Amino acid sequence: MTNSSERSVWATRLGFILASAGSAVGLGAIWKFPYMAGTNGGSAFILPYIVLTIAIGFVVLMIEMALGRASRGGAAHALRLFGGRFWGGVGKISVLTGFLILAFYQVIGGWCLNYLWDACLGNGLITDTAQLGAYFNSFVSDGARAVFMQIAFLALTAGVIAFGVEAGIERISKILMPTLFILTLFLIVRGLTLPNAWLGVEYMFKFDSQSFNGTSLLNAMGFAFFSLSLGSGSMMNYGSYLPNSVNLPNSVAWISFLAILASILGGLMIMPAVFAFNLDPAAGPGLTFVTMPAVFAQLPFGQGFAILFYICLVVAALTSAISIMEMSVQFLVDEYQFSRGASITINTFALTVLGVICALSFGLLSDCTVAGKTFFDWLDFLTSNVGMPIGAMGIAIVGGYLVWPVMKKQLTLTQPMNDIVLNITHFLIRFIVPCVIIVIAGAGLLG
Repeated sequence: MTNSSERSVWATRLGFILASAGSAVGLGAIWKFPYMAGTNGGSAFILPYIVLTIAIGFVVLMIEMALGRASRGGAAHALRLFGGRFWGGVGKISVLTGFLILAFYQVIGGWCLNYLWDACLGNGLITDTAQLGAYFNSFVSDGARAVFMQIAFLALTAGVIAFGVEAGIERISKILMPTLFILTLFLIVRGLTLPNAWLGVEYMFKFDSQSFNGTSLLNAMGFAFFSLSLGSGSMMNYGSYLPNSVNLPNSVAWISFLAILASILGGLMIMPAVFAFNLDPAAGPGLTFVTMPAVFAQLPFGQGFAILFYICLVVAALTSAISIMEMSVQFLVDEYQFSRGASITINTFALTVLGVICALSFGLLSDCTVAGKTFFDWLDFLTSNVGMPIGAMGIAIVGGYLVWPVMKKQLTLTQPMNDIVLNITHFLIRFIVPCVIIVIAGAGLLG
């Protein structure tokens, strides 16, 4: 493994970009983006999301990775180094947020594995969406099977982490990310050949001023942050492995572009097929697991397409899970001097326990609620509406106010930047980004 100051570094710029894009893409592009677009008016959500990702998300990601590279450490170390003990505590909250995200995210990864297994067996390809919904509810409430799949997904993630940055994360990302894009394009082409499929494309991109409202704009803001994994600590940790020879703004631009592209492709993979078979684009989170099997059941060679689709889901879930677990593993190594092996073991054990509780939140523990929320729902709520906004605010304040000269040096380390661009970046991270974070967090907490 290549080392710099006894810390792993990316062997290639391509590996860094693909691994970071994989973290950003995750299930958000294929699972969350289509149903978010479907429930928020299609283009009324998609167009603001693209603009906000380019204008705001790109800036936050750039500063987050600049903090990681400048400090050669994760969120806790970087924010403590540049901001003092208080901001170091904010960094620890950011790391905890990522850890808790993976605690429930692995459950969804287990769902993906289960549906891939079913597709390989030829099960579940039926046209009755009510029956498919009943099957989904039956599976997630089946404690033994849901827990088994959740643990299997976590074991896959830990297996990649065990090989380290260069031999594990970077190598697998170079395989998984191109595979994900190729499979997605293949399914898009097939979907666009279906009758009335173009209605799905129009739904996504046709400008309709009457569809724009505060809700769709707010959801677009939130997804712009979610889609780039901002504030969860994982991207700062990836930035800490980045050599000084890499052009940071250019690399972050590629990551942001790939995140947007993956989301758009995820929508194009699902929406045309949904419209072709006259299904409901606003089906919500069940769009993937309940609606899509009905689509495959009506396609020639439907089992083959179902297998390809769920491989895409597993790959997408795995790339994000890897980045989050790597962040948690490196945290114990950096902050408490654990060996990497011991840190992987501790994290895997703790995540297994929390994951089991989350998986059982749909079955055995479904009646154990606080304010109407299960353990799974609470982790989702707290990480999205409290943890990630706190982490993102820490990035904005420390990077924009306390150590801007350090950030400016990182952004211009390999190539000068136009002064106007630097000034706009500084203005956005100091004033606009904190306002956006407050609006997103406030709406989430009050909603």
